[in-house]
Amino acid sequence: MSDTARLPAVLDRIDADFDNSLERLFALLRIKSISADPAFAEDCRTTAAHLAQDLASLGFAAEVRPTAGHPAIVAKSREAHAPGTPHVLFYGHYDVQPVDPLELWHRPPFEPVVTDHADGRKIIVARGAEDDKGQLMTFVEACRAWKAETGKLPLNVTFLIEGEEEIGSKNFGPFLASNKADLSADFALVCDTGMWDRNTPAITTALRGLVYDEVRIKAANRDLHSGVYGGTARNPIRVLTRILGSLHDDNGHITIPGFYDGVKDLPADIRAQWAALDFTPETFLKPIGLSVPAGESDRLMIEQAISRPTCDINGIVGGYTGEGSKTVIPADASAKVSFRLVEGQDPEKIRAAFRAFVTERLPADCRAEFIDHAGAPAIALDWTMKPLAAAKRALTDEWGKEALLIGSGASIPIVADFKRTLGLDTVLIGFGLDDDNIHSPNEKYDLQSFHKGIRSWARILAAFADAPRA
Repeated sequence: MSDTARLPAVLDRIDADFDNSLERLFALLRIKSISADPAFAEDCRTTAAHLAQDLASLGFAAEVRPTAGHPAIVAKSREAHAPGTPHVLFYGHYDVQPVDPLELWHRPPFEPVVTDHADGRKIIVARGAEDDKGQLMTFVEACRAWKAETGKLPLNVTFLIEGEEEIGSKNFGPFLASNKADLSADFALVCDTGMWDRNTPAITTALRGLVYDEVRIKAANRDLHSGVYGGTARNPIRVLTRILGSLHDDNGHITIPGFYDGVKDLPADIRAQWAALDFTPETFLKPIGLSVPAGESDRLMIEQAISRPTCDINGIVGGYTGEGSKTVIPADASAKVSFRLVEGQDPEKIRAAFRAFVTERLPADCRAEFIDHAGAPAIALDWTMKPLAAAKRALTDEWGKEALLIGSGASIPIVADFKRTLGLDTVLIGFGLDDDNIHSPNEKYDLQSFHKGIRSWARILAAFADAPRA
């Protein structure tokens, strides 16, 4: 009997066991695995041990492995499969964001609950409910259902779960390199993305890369009295804001020389598909109190959001910012600037071009210092790869609406690490929604996303297993 023929019974098992799946998720959500705060280091270790024990109970050879920071979990299925059966590497992360400001939460963030959303939906509310514990557990529960119903998984699975994604995965690259022999697979799976809307599934086929730089403009050797030196001494805030203001032209284009080198236009058929979607200022900007797209004026708004490179000023500091007044010309001013990159752009070339752009515009008596914060290349999948087509069919079958292939404006650096270190392409499928409040108070995960997410992965595993024989 093929795995597709066994699938209905597996889906029935998921439905019958859903209350238990929810309680297992709640047990995970109750652990305060905040990676950014050393006070919760023991909670991170507890979470890793909890997940390893759960996967071991499903027959995986599961180990908690040390890194230079919080531990990781590697768990491998031990079943015998026919030659040619696919082997997937599933990635997730158990760490969560801090909960501040705590006073904005409607209930304690580590006491999960199912409650009613304002529009009538049932939602799970807790820190990590969506990012990424709820998403991670959709795949775990799909594996559990296959094992419970058929005694084995339809293909070979390795779990790789880290505990530092929310703080930049700074120790994960070396961990991948040192564990490379244990992480071989045909392709990777990541469940840390979202749907198009609450009833339309999506596969993320492209991720923007990232360059994050900090610039500090310095002038005088100390803060100056503006009544004495105003009009004669250089003001670093004025210099910095003039330079930052020149990064874009009146049409929203980025003016750094060479910035768009290598950037390709969307294929005509994909652009036409995106143009037909309900992605408008009314649907996307109005909920956040805005109304007019601010990106490149000659591009669709959806292109501005997910497939075009960007430049944003994320923070700016200079002079006196406390209560009351203090009339000074500051000795320095600084800004943090991020660039979201697309396929064809080299992060280090973009960083160098930005620094040259700033340096060339410095007036006399000013100098610039730079701090490198982050960098990762963009990722674009081959839209014809077989796993993508199989996953698209499975998602469409589950949700009753055609799964969309979309880009993401965000960056997931681990995907680049998988390609660079392990040689693996990654299929990104997630069930999050734009209003899930990830990284914010009152994080949620739709109950439907969790339930149908489990069912979706069960279908996808069967589709992957049967694809080589199709």
